[in-house]
Amino acid sequence: MAVMKIIVGVDDSAAGERAARRAVDYARRLGADLDVVFVSHVPATVLAAMGGVPTIGEDFAGAQRTAVWDRIGPIIEGTGARRLDLEGYPPDALVDLATSEKADLVVVGSRGRGDLASLFLGSTSHRVVNHAPCDVLVVRGEEA
Repeated sequence: MAVMKIIVGVDDSAAGERAARRAVDYARRLGADLDVVFVSHVPATVLAAMGGVPTIGEDFAGAQRTAVWDRIGPIIEGTGARRLDLEGYPPDALVDLATSEKADLVVVGSRGRGDLASLFLGSTSHRVVNHAPCDVLVVRGEEA
């Protein structure tokens, strides 16, 4: 199977950076198109803690977006990758995009949470692996 379309989900973490680097490397080697995707998500609990004011949530999402592209932008510069900013629940947004774009591969980072933490916090990589319409590469951390 030829890999022609790769989607990588990024955030402003070391895991997001590792995922971006791996996706850029694979896209170059395979001659594949690359979409680099940040999905802003302000959990209801965060919004409630901020007083429930929608503009505060928008400011929070904007700050997230700036931090992500400040970190990831230099990695994808000059690669021809398409940069996408989406809103929603990150795993669902990545799966939906992979489906609509007919992606051959989705790349996500792993933060290395233990089973107990993942049970309570959820796991983007776990949900994407179980619901994506294509292969998924989970890039492990250096400590793994």
